[in-house]
Amino acid sequence: MLKVCVCVSGGGTNLQAIIDAIKDGRITNAEIDTVISNNADAYALERAKQNGINAICLSPKSFENRDAFNDAFLDKLKEINPDLIVLAGFLVVIPPQVIRAFRNRIINIHPSLIPSFCGTGYYGLKVHEAALKRGVKITGATVHFVDEGTDTGPIIAQKAVEVKEGDTPKELQLRVMEEAEWVILPKAIDMIANGLISIGE
Repeated sequence: MLKVCVCVSGGGTNLQAIIDAIKDGRITNAEIDTVISNNADAYALERAKQNGINAICLSPKSFENRDAFNDAFLDKLKEINPDLIVLAGFLVVIPPQVIRAFRNRIINIHPSLIPSFCGTGYYGLKVHEAALKRGVKITGATVHFVDEGTDTGPIIAQKAVEVKEGDTPKELQLRVMEEAEWVILPKAIDMIANGLISIGE
């Protein structure tokens, strides 16, 4: 059984997609052990509690500096000792010591077709605003392994989504979630849980 820790900063729609996929059998051989948020007000923590999942808030604001937070974050992850860490809208830069400790065991969902609209500064609605400004006809989402760069790790899965005439950033964001993110993130976890994608060193 793959032990999963999901890290999230906001509402937790991707977390919900994972929970639902486990419940209806689209993800097998995996369970969410813990949800970590850097935001005490994140609805994702409530989603976790409603589903009997251990919910932890670990905020950089609670520490005297970022190094102290990074150390506490690593200590908490080591204590949980997950097989897989899933970044599902986690707006925290993952410190190098965490990447080293969990090499090839951290995956992220990004709301574009990497290498388009990714890297530093591209998160949330900013990604979709940039796609619309550029005038692309196709966007999508990408699941990738996390390395020391920003959105630079090996790609696991991608799914394209059509950009429609007159789309607002929020409309496009929702379509990318529904048609891509909520599809390929559970699929990637299921493939890892069933040995179709290898993780670890």
